[in-house]
Amino acid sequence: MSRVVPTPHGDARLVIDRSRHPVATLLLGHGAGGGVDAPDLAALAAALPRQGITVVRVEQPWRVAGRRIAPRPQVLDECFVAAADRLRVRTPLVVGGRSAGARSAARTARELGASGYVGLSFPLHPPGRPERSRLDELDGVTVPTLVVQGERDSFGTPEEFPPHHELAVVPGADHGFKVPRRGVVTAEEAMAIVVEAVLEFVVRDVVGNRTPV
Repeated sequence: MSRVVPTPHGDARLVIDRSRHPVATLLLGHGAGGGVDAPDLAALAAALPRQGITVVRVEQPWRVAGRRIAPRPQVLDECFVAAADRLRVRTPLVVGGRSAGARSAARTARELGASGYVGLSFPLHPPGRPERSRLDELDGVTVPTLVVQGERDSFGTPEEFPPHHELAVVPGADHGFKVPRRGVVTAEEAMAIVVEAVLEFVVRDVVGNRTPV
């Protein structure tokens, strides 16, 4: 199901794939070059509800309005928080997203009271500009964190992340998790790696770490 929700910068859209018996909720933002139908976001939304995780994808107002260029980070953050505030979440909340959405989720995780964070293709730096690091955004997340990164991601390869960050690596994948036709894994296997990594993380590090009341 989907519904339109107001934000300070126009209407956003929530695309909700509910679990019948949820143990966690995963709130995901999309990237600056695509929307909520990105293959990794769609794969998570299709698979995780069957495993007890409700998936909510936030389509930013600029996408809903049909614009092609994303606004500045502060606007993205304000819209992500406003959309999240429209949810009634009674399970642990895991925030995340892909690329620019991953950055926004990292910056707002504390404000949203998240219990976990998932960064898909976290853009550690612009391509070819490692000196312009965004590591401070990732290091600012104080809850259990998982980064899922393609082996050939031009925005930051797995080797560029400090060892204290938990990473799941998709072999041969680029920033969009696309893999070579004759690569180590197929496109379907690449998406399965993303799904399994996120599922294991949420069950182990978020749901498994809940303190009984």
